[in-house]
Amino acid sequence: MKAVVFRDPDNRVSLTDVELATPKAGEVRVKIAAAGVCHSDLHVRRGEWPAPAPMVMGHEGSGVVVEVGDGVTSLAVGDHVVLCWVPPCGECRYCLQGREARCQKVATVVAPQGVLFDGTSRLSIRHSDGDDEPLHHYLGVSSFAEEVIVPASGAIKVRDDAPLDVIAVVGCAVATGVGAVTNTAAVEPGSTVAVIGCGGVGLNVVQGAKLAGAERIVAIDVVPEKTEAAMQFGATDRIDASQGDAVQQLLALIPDGVDYAFDAIGRTVTTEQAIHMLGLGGAAVIVGLPPAGARASFEPLVLAEADQRIIGSNYGSVRPSVDIPALVDRYMDGQLQLDPLISGRRPLSEAAEALDDLAAGGVLRTLLIP
Repeated sequence: MKAVVFRDPDNRVSLTDVELATPKAGEVRVKIAAAGVCHSDLHVRRGEWPAPAPMVMGHEGSGVVVEVGDGVTSLAVGDHVVLCWVPPCGECRYCLQGREARCQKVATVVAPQGVLFDGTSRLSIRHSDGDDEPLHHYLGVSSFAEEVIVPASGAIKVRDDAPLDVIAVVGCAVATGVGAVTNTAAVEPGSTVAVIGCGGVGLNVVQGAKLAGAERIVAIDVVPEKTEAAMQFGATDRIDASQGDAVQQLLALIPDGVDYAFDAIGRTVTTEQAIHMLGLGGAAVIVGLPPAGARASFEPLVLAEADQRIIGSNYGSVRPSVDIPALVDRYMDGQLQLDPLISGRRPLSEAAEALDDLAAGGVLRTLLIP
């Protein structure tokens, strides 16, 4: 099959002939319908995060189950699925507590080692000399490919009438953004919310805040077209951060500060801005992921005196088997907008160009279509 392989930051990703083994016990094989190109993929491409290489890229996607391994009873051939990049092991203390987004096995084995639950890979390249070169999985998914092998818990069954290409974005952008609001922060009706960064995840934070009943939702970005888009997703106000200090502009709109400030970018400056935008009892929610080693600063005394919090949000604190089908249902019921998130579609062979588009800042989500 064909798949997009990353080797190192000095070389462009390339479409390569890859061998995909059969699924082992507890695994399924999925034919990919669409894969979304996310900023996390860009971080890997740039070498800003430690990542095992060589690897098949991609962690957001959807498709159809074409084969099931031994012991899999939750899925069957023909099922439509959205892929999940934190496949719960179901055995660690966090999974048993219902906090699957914190799955210890994913955090300590699957993600850092680029393998599946048994510590091995199903991906390789067969060279002309007959030798097989092992490849790593990305976050247990590797969706920039024609097909994938994933843990059964990482393929979430959804309704058959939902358009498979569109709902691919539920697997990361939507689950991460909406979940940060509804799960991690538990935003209350009537709250005031600021959202820094109106890309694919940020727009879903805006949607989540609207669903939660927030009274004021302030969209902030340096690209006016993105804050304009945020108004269509439920923002009540917008700030062009290219025209002056974003914190000062926010406080001019809401002098007491906001109840919740979401950093959907993950840069030092945006994290610090989120903290400075808070009112009494406010929470800064860090959703966007920065390059490894980045540092932000704050004054602990101010945080304590104002009864404020800084909260990290990994994958929107989702329970994949519960939240992902519910998000698809909300899209099909007209409560969530997904189609406007998709800037365009490219073939797998144009993965490098799709990453370049994302780096340039002019797109939300590009879908790679095998």
